[in-house]
Amino acid sequence: MLMIGSVLPVGCIQVKAPEKPIEINLNVRVQQEVIVRLQKDAEDLIQNNPELFPQ
Repeated sequence: MLMIGSVLPVGCIQVKAPEKPIEINLNVRVQQEVIVRLQKDAEDLIQNNPELFPQ
């Protein structure tokens, strides 16, 4: 009978929570989308109600 085996090193693994909280900074700029939407809404308002903004 042929036996194949391996020897695994036995060690100690420790899992420890960090002392400081994990901080994730997400600096996302949404300004461009908001400006484009407002500009489109203003254009529609002026086109649909020309009496509001006489030229």
